[in-house]
Amino acid sequence: MKKEEILKKVIDSTDLPTLPNVASKLITMTAREDTTLADIAALVSQDVSLSAKILKVANSAFYSFPQQIGSIKQAVSILGTNAVRSLVLSFSFLTMKRGKQKTTFNFERFWERSLASGVASKLILEKVKDADTEEIFICGLLQNLGELIFARTMPETYDEVVRIVEEQKKDPATVELELIGIQHADVGYHVAKHWGFPEMLLLPILHHHAPEEYTGNNKKLRQTIHAVYLSDLLTNILFADNPEEFHEKFREGAKQLLQLSNEDIEAILSDLHLQVEQAGDYFDLKIKNTKSVQEILQEANIRLSLMNLDYAQMNKQLIQAKIALEKLTAELEEKNKVLDNLANLDGLTGVYNHRFFQNTLEQEVSRAIRRESMLSLILVDIDNFKVFNDTYGHQTGDFVLKAFAETLKKHLRNYDTLARYGGEEFVVILPETTDEEAMVVAEKLRRAVEEQTYKDSRETYKVTASFGVASCAPGIVDDFTKSLFINNADEALYDAKDKGRNRVSIYAPKKKWYSFSK
Repeated sequence: MKKEEILKKVIDSTDLPTLPNVASKLITMTAREDTTLADIAALVSQDVSLSAKILKVANSAFYSFPQQIGSIKQAVSILGTNAVRSLVLSFSFLTMKRGKQKTTFNFERFWERSLASGVASKLILEKVKDADTEEIFICGLLQNLGELIFARTMPETYDEVVRIVEEQKKDPATVELELIGIQHADVGYHVAKHWGFPEMLLLPILHHHAPEEYTGNNKKLRQTIHAVYLSDLLTNILFADNPEEFHEKFREGAKQLLQLSNEDIEAILSDLHLQVEQAGDYFDLKIKNTKSVQEILQEANIRLSLMNLDYAQMNKQLIQAKIALEKLTAELEEKNKVLDNLANLDGLTGVYNHRFFQNTLEQEVSRAIRRESMLSLILVDIDNFKVFNDTYGHQTGDFVLKAFAETLKKHLRNYDTLARYGGEEFVVILPETTDEEAMVVAEKLRRAVEEQTYKDSRETYKVTASFGVASCAPGIVDDFTKSLFINNADEALYDAKDKGRNRVSIYAPKKKWYSFSK
């Protein structure tokens, strides 16, 4: 049967998966030039379950945006059209069901591999300077779409393909050509094209096993194709029986195709299993017991060294291997603690990041409710910082931001939480602190900032800051929400800036929120 006939049979098959209504309409809508962000938000908002999933991922470390995203309209505005489309397609792809026909194809393992490939693609391309990473996750996720199509539309034949590949260790593409007459990369490409996918998503599917076949001039697309190709090698380290072979190919390919440094490659290898586990939570796909690449390679080396040994030698080797693994496990646990801590810190200033602030505020609110105690929040904004950056340059601005954070940190209690809220904004959580006490703290910080000088190798700089304070007893207030609490501090900050900056304002509604006395 000719290739065109096979494709027609696949696309005409009643077992071909279909895209959900919202995803299908979104692809059509984003292809039109007159589509507005409001149109996209209105379409996605029609599916309440999908909207909730998108907001969950948008507010996770997957994106690490400084502000909380509260609506699909806001998500479209902040993430952008392509990113929202990618999320819609990701959830659509990961929820496609099995076909009606019987098959031994392991769908669960396929979803895990696909998710790992998406994560790996994102990790890889984020290391490439000026690369377009907006849609890389969905490109990596969809690269093996053709395998799913084969398993749904011709399950018996594809079961035989999988059996031969596993038993005879043959190249899957070669076996697909022999038994079916077409490779899964071709099938995935044509089905995605049939669904109306844009070229930016189509070509990585087509070339994910042979990136050299892309001959176009689009640099960003070429980088995407290379990252997707490398992600497949990286994913095979996690899932294949010969991880050391794919590890070597990945390292060589990463240097040759994307000019990644050894430091970049090591960072990717170290982060992969942690990022895959996190992505599993974000996309409601539970991934169990993901081993690190280092641990997988260690085990592979042990298996290799045990070959052709007699019983005594093998027993000795096993004991040594057990000791080595225990040591490696301890080292990995220590490294994971360090990585967890780094994930909570802002890369520039060294204080906590926005995500850690949101989690900590949640905990402090719960504690304040249990104890019926006061809780205060201070939002801090460096005055006229955009002008400062325009005048002295962003490098000097970064230097001052870091030093500014140190100034704040120096004048806070050990159990207060200082975090970077975003840009030149910082936030302080003050547990068991009344409004009067919070005002004293804020004024102390304001004076400290005003009096502080920041000196680099060239000259000395001074800045001031505005402070917005909000206080309440969450357990006593009616209709308390964390978001309203932050908004109140933000209103107070706006008032401080509106009244001339370099001052402290406290949120004071016309009607008192609470009554509190000790």
